[in-house]
Amino acid sequence: MKAHFCRLIATFFVSVGFANAEAQRAAPHISFAYPAGAQRNTTVTVSVCGQNLNGVTAVCSSDPALHAKITGYSRPLTQKELSELRDEAQRLREKRAASQSAVANTEGTGGAGSPVWTAADEKREEEVRRVIIARRPNRASSPAIAETVTLEITLPPDAVPGERELRLKAPHGLSNPVTFFVGELPEFSDPVVTATSELIPGPNRRGDPRTAARPKPSAREIKLPATVNGQILPGEVDRFRFSARKGQRITIAVSARALIPYLADAVPGWFQATLALYDPKGREVAYGDDFRFNPDPVLACTIPADGDYTVEIKDSIYRGREDFVYRISIGELPFITGLFPLGSAPRTRTRVEVQGWNLPASHALMDAKEHGPDVLLLTLCGGEHASNPVPFRIEGSAARFEAEPNDDTGTAQKLTLPQMIDGRIDDLDDCDVFRFEGRKGEEIVAEVFARRLDSPLDSILEFTDAAGQSLVRNDDYEDKGSGLTTHHADSRVSLRLPADGTYFVRVTDAQHHSGQDYAYRLHIGPPRPDFELRVTPSSINARAGTHVPFTVYALRRDGFGGEIALGLHNAPPGFHLSGARIPAGQDKVRLTLFAPPLLRDDPAPLTLVGTATIGNRSVIHVAIPAEDMMQAFAYHHLVPARELLVNVSGRGGSCRLLSRTPLKIPTGGTASLKIALPPAARDRDAVLFELSEPPDGISVQKTVIRDGVAEVVFVADAAKAQAGLQGNLIATFTGERMNAGPQKKQARGQRVPLSSAPAIPFEVIAANR
Repeated sequence: MKAHFCRLIATFFVSVGFANAEAQRAAPHISFAYPAGAQRNTTVTVSVCGQNLNGVTAVCSSDPALHAKITGYSRPLTQKELSELRDEAQRLREKRAASQSAVANTEGTGGAGSPVWTAADEKREEEVRRVIIARRPNRASSPAIAETVTLEITLPPDAVPGERELRLKAPHGLSNPVTFFVGELPEFSDPVVTATSELIPGPNRRGDPRTAARPKPSAREIKLPATVNGQILPGEVDRFRFSARKGQRITIAVSARALIPYLADAVPGWFQATLALYDPKGREVAYGDDFRFNPDPVLACTIPADGDYTVEIKDSIYRGREDFVYRISIGELPFITGLFPLGSAPRTRTRVEVQGWNLPASHALMDAKEHGPDVLLLTLCGGEHASNPVPFRIEGSAARFEAEPNDDTGTAQKLTLPQMIDGRIDDLDDCDVFRFEGRKGEEIVAEVFARRLDSPLDSILEFTDAAGQSLVRNDDYEDKGSGLTTHHADSRVSLRLPADGTYFVRVTDAQHHSGQDYAYRLHIGPPRPDFELRVTPSSINARAGTHVPFTVYALRRDGFGGEIALGLHNAPPGFHLSGARIPAGQDKVRLTLFAPPLLRDDPAPLTLVGTATIGNRSVIHVAIPAEDMMQAFAYHHLVPARELLVNVSGRGGSCRLLSRTPLKIPTGGTASLKIALPPAARDRDAVLFELSEPPDGISVQKTVIRDGVAEVVFVADAAKAQAGLQGNLIATFTGERMNAGPQKKQARGQRVPLSSAPAIPFEVIAANR
C-alpha cells in the first residue's frame, strides 16, 4: 500500500455568510481539478471544483513529497444572498444619488444632515457589483461543479513524472480522489473557469458559458517542448502556435479522458477531444479524434517546412463545460506505440522490442526479478524526456513465441497444454493457427490479452475440430476488472472437448488490421479458477465509535464460485469488520467497518484481503480500491484508485447485535433480532429502523423499542427469497425530534442519522427447518 500524505491547515473563506448544516453532513466530492498537473520544481495554483467543499481543512496526496495548502473557497450565491446584495446595491445607488443631489443644490458646499458619499462607499459598491456579477446563481451550471477550493501545490525538483491522487479533507469527511499529473515540461495554462469566475477574455477564451459568445481570438504563442492546460467551454475552440523546423518529428498527445475517466451526465461519457495541426498557411497537416481505441487523440508528424504551426483542440460536437479539462504535451517527445512481447513470467528479465516515435532504442530490458504476478509500466527515456508509460503483464510460466508460417491447419503451430503464447497479427489478414491434442470431456479455456495491454488488436478466437468444423467462437469478452474499458475487444472461449483428437485455435483481427504493434498474449489450457476483489468507495468516512457500510465486489474467473473470507491486513488498532465474507456463488457483499472511538488527525490507509480455498490450495488476493463511476446516465464502472483510506471524524455511538447470527429466516416466515441502540437514541422522541438496499424479498415487518433495545422482526417473501439465499443486511437507526407545540405528537421533526448497525449475516432457510 502506497504512502499517503495529509497536511492540515487553516481554511481560508471567501464568501458571503451561508448556512452549512447540510454540508456538515455530506462528504466533499471532487469533480475536477484545473490545471490537472504541473511541472516538477514549480509551485502552481490549482482550482478543485465539486460539491460540499465548504470547510475543507486539508489536502491529502498519494505522494508525500507534494506540498499543498488551501488558499481559498468560493461558491455561487444563494437566491437569498443575491437578493440581500441587490438590496444593498440599491441602497448604495440611492445614497450616491442623494449625495450628488445635495451637493448640486448647495453649489458644492453640502448641507447639514445631507448624505455624504465616501471612498469606503465607493469601494463597497464596486465589491458588491463584482460579487453579484461573478457569483450570481447560474442555472446552466451543474451543482456537481459549483464550489471551488483553491490550492497552492509545490512540486519538488526530484519528483518522478507520472500520475498522483489528490483528495480534500473536511470535518464532515474525505473526498473521492482526483488525478493530478507531475510533468517534466514547461507548462502553459489558460485562466481557470469555475462557477464563480468573472471571466476575462484570454488569448484562447472566446465564450463565457453564462453570457453570449465573444469573437474568436488568435492562437496563443508557446515554445516547445511544452505541456498546455485548458478547458473547453460550449462552442469553444482552443489554438496554440509554435515555431518548428523542417524535418522535426513532433508528437502531440492529449490527456482528457485520462484525467476524468467518466462524466455521469454527458454522452458518450467523457470529453471527446479532436486534435488538428495546421501549417503556416492554414492548411491541415494532421488530424485525429482518437488514438486507435483510446478516445484521447495523439498525432505524430514530420514538419514539412520551417514556420509557425498551429494546434487546435475542441470537442467533436462542440460541447463544453468547466470540467472539459485537457492537457496537451507537444514536442520532439518519445512515444511508445507497441511492445513485443506484451509480458513475461514472474521473476525474469525479458528483452522487449519497442515500437514508436522518437525512441532512443528499439529494445528495452524489462526486469521483473523482484515481481510476482502483476501489471508493470514500462517507460523509455529519449534524451531529457520520458515516454508515455505502457503496461507489461507479469503472469504464468515461460511463454512460447508464435512461429510463422502458421496461417492454416496445415502449418498450425503444435502446442502442449497448458501454454502461454506471445504472438502478433503482423500481415494483412494474418491468421495465427495453433493445434493441440485433446481428450473427450476435457475443458479447455483460451483467452487473449491484447487490448487490455494497449495493443490495438481487436481479436477473434475460434476453436475448430480436425475436420474444420467450428466449435466455439468469440469476438469480445467483458472483463469487469477493466474499469477504464468500454469496448472489451479481447476474446475468450471455453469448450468441453466432444471427442479425442486434434483441435485448432485461430487468432485473427476483427477489423482486418495488422502491423508490428498488433501483439497479443494467448493462454490455452485447463480452467484456472481464481478471483479478484474491488472495494468501493476508496474513501470511507466514519464517525469514531461507529460502524460504516461499504461494498466489496468479487470478480470470479473460470468457474470459481466458492466462499471468500474477507479481512484487514495490518490495520491500525481498533478497526474491524462485520459480515466479512462473500457467500458462495455471489459477486458482491455489503459489510461494515468499525472505527475505534479514538479520533485520528489523518486518514488511515487500509489493506483488505480476501482468502478462498480453490482446489486444495489457499488463495489470497488484495482488494483493489475503486470508485463506482457512472457513464452517460446509465453505465457503471469500477475505476481503480491508488489507495483505500478511512477518515474518522466526529463521535458517535455504536450499535451491538444481541442475538446470534447468521439470522435464519424461513421462507414465507419471520425471524427476530435484538439490537442495542446507541446512547444518542435516548435523546430522541422517535427512533426509526431502516434497511439499506436489502435483498429482494427481505423486509422488516415491525420494530419494537424498549429500554434502549430494538427488537426487529424480519420477513422473507416466499415468492422472492428462496431457501439458500445468504448475505448481509445493512441497517441504520435514525433519530427524530418532534417539533415543539401543541401538535407535537402529530408534527414531524428533523431526522438525524444515529448509527449503522454491524452488518447482520442472514440465511433464508426452508420453512420446515
